[in-house]
Amino acid sequence: MSRILVTGSADGLGRYAAQTLLAAGHDVIVHARNPHRAESLNALVERGAQLVVGDLSERDAVRRVAAELAGGTPVDAVIHNAGVYTGPAVMPVNVVAPYLLTALLPGPRRLVYLSSGSHFGGRASLTGVDWQGERAGSYADSKLFATALAAAVARLRPDVLSNAVDPGWVPTKMGGPGAPDDLDLGHLTQEWLAVSDDPRALTNGGYWHHQQRRQPHPAVHDQAFQDDLLRTLAQETGTVR
Repeated sequence: MSRILVTGSADGLGRYAAQTLLAAGHDVIVHARNPHRAESLNALVERGAQLVVGDLSERDAVRRVAAELAGGTPVDAVIHNAGVYTGPAVMPVNVVAPYLLTALLPGPRRLVYLSSGSHFGGRASLTGVDWQGERAGSYADSKLFATALAAAVARLRPDVLSNAVDPGWVPTKMGGPGAPDDLDLGHLTQEWLAVSDDPRALTNGGYWHHQQRRQPHPAVHDQAFQDDLLRTLAQETGTVR
């Protein structure tokens, strides 16, 4: 069995993934933004999940979460599920936090980054991006950056399985009740990439939708863009991947 961190698991796809992995016998670490949100995870904690709390829009909180987990039993996989759609926290939560956790958390051999079909509308430019969260960021841009981050990690850490997943437009709080995609399929691929021994799940650097590998935005596999993104995030956070 594997030890898996699922960020943003108080509700939505993160909660479904955590529940499914816990039911399958895995050692699951659930995450909530604050103590109030953490109360919704009591049922999973009572079933054996470990809880970590930290606002991923705050870099010091991300560092505390990483330090707490680094001091315990090694983590085998991380599902970078936490995300926001609008507002100043878009870049800090969707991009900076996954970067910092990737840089600071030792041990994981499988990394799953939540992308979106919206990433195709992102701009392959880092000019003027507000990483500090002082103004609203572009969700499409953030998902393009997160998808490129997954591909960069796959290229530079060949011993780690790093993939990005488009869960589809599913009826969660973020997606809305009218979202047309399948909620069950929305979290299946993340779990599969995190723990499965299926040969297809053991590939690296993929962009996946419902267990099917697809071609992402051309910038995702542009090494120059990847390197520029990593350089920018390293300078911005003072932390090298």
